[in-house]
Amino acid sequence: MTVTYNLPDGPRVPYLLRLFKFITQPVEYLENFARVYGDNFTIWRHNKKNQMVYFSHPQALEQIFTADAKCFQTGGGGGILSLLLGDNSVILLDGDRHQRQRQLLTPPFHGERMRTYGQAIQDITQQVTNEWEIGKPFNIRASMQEITLRVILRVVFGVDEGEMFQQLRKLLTSVLDFMGSSFFSTALFFSFMQKDFGAWSPWGRVIRLIQQIDQLIYALIAQRRAELGENRQDVLSLLISARYEDGQPMSDVELRDELMTMLVAGHETTASALTWAFYWLDQLPEVRAKLLQELATLGVNPEPSQIARLPYLTAVCQETLRIYPIVMAGFLRIAKSPIEIMGYHLPQGTLVIPSIYLAHHRESVYPQSQQFQPERFLERQFSPYEYLPFGGGNRRCIGLAFAQYEMKIALATILSQYQVSLTNKRYVRPVRRGLTLATPAGMRMIATPQVIAANTSATV
Repeated sequence: MTVTYNLPDGPRVPYLLRLFKFITQPVEYLENFARVYGDNFTIWRHNKKNQMVYFSHPQALEQIFTADAKCFQTGGGGGILSLLLGDNSVILLDGDRHQRQRQLLTPPFHGERMRTYGQAIQDITQQVTNEWEIGKPFNIRASMQEITLRVILRVVFGVDEGEMFQQLRKLLTSVLDFMGSSFFSTALFFSFMQKDFGAWSPWGRVIRLIQQIDQLIYALIAQRRAELGENRQDVLSLLISARYEDGQPMSDVELRDELMTMLVAGHETTASALTWAFYWLDQLPEVRAKLLQELATLGVNPEPSQIARLPYLTAVCQETLRIYPIVMAGFLRIAKSPIEIMGYHLPQGTLVIPSIYLAHHRESVYPQSQQFQPERFLERQFSPYEYLPFGGGNRRCIGLAFAQYEMKIALATILSQYQVSLTNKRYVRPVRRGLTLATPAGMRMIATPQVIAANTSATV
């Protein structure tokens, strides 16, 4: 029987022109196509068999995320991702190996164990903000990156002082800065830029930085293995103690790759989300006032668990991740065989992209979607096919609960002491920062003492 394939309509744009806009104007790239072609559209690749199809309708996303894992090939990266994360990273694995790794990585980031990290997040946030000079402009992104890096080093790596901490912090900061550079954003799409021309070339420099980081990580793993009887609670120690179903532990190489994955996935994303949150709270004084009212109900020195339960704070964080999701699309999936999605018959090899950004801006789901309105999350609950800042299906981010928890505690800790205001009140559009959607790099803010009225009867 002959199968007739039909793909959604979509633009036929010269490759280089399309790629240039995708790199330099990531939001406009999607918005312009969606305005013309609707929820689902095909990016027609001239003279190529495997077309690229974007889906953002909830029905389509549900079909993608609930499909049998055998329907799609996911994972795989090569190039930059393999260099940074390693071939054993859960992000780059597919099939049974991916599922096996997920099962081992999930427990440390959920439940009571995760909540034990709350005090560390509070302490680190306090340490970083203590370095602010009142009334003096500072780079808000850099501060948020410092918080999230120190949190990962303490919670995941189990280091927060000493020579190992200082060396890791310095080297990791250099690599993460490289990931946020325009060179990295461009090199993602041009393999000829991924060449080692010596220590002074951008690619050569990052290769050597990663080699130095690897030496430290393997030394740290050896140290943790020697301390197994000391009941340590950092994620690395927990993973060393964990066992696969066959009773085998993770190898040193697997541990290294997952540590780098947690660093890359958990640092830039949470730092960007926090930066956006402060931007919106400054742009919308009424939202900030409402949040401060809620924070006042907790009194002095609240427990992290109390902070995490605040409904309006939670809604502010949810809306921050909705309006400009840090990662604009879920994992690319390649159809292993012909598949039907929302009435479209896609041939084998079709590249399927769940668009998080477009799903978050469907007017039928989010009226006035370009406006920052936390109240929408208090008024209704959205399905995982309407709200998906951490992706969906078997590729949903393992660390999502921890990321939300960290974001709420850091925000509350800072807002209880400081009002953080933009030095320039103009509206900003997001820019590409490596693999993520971020505020412009040079955005500066000023911290002044916060005044929170002790209104224990405040309602939100």
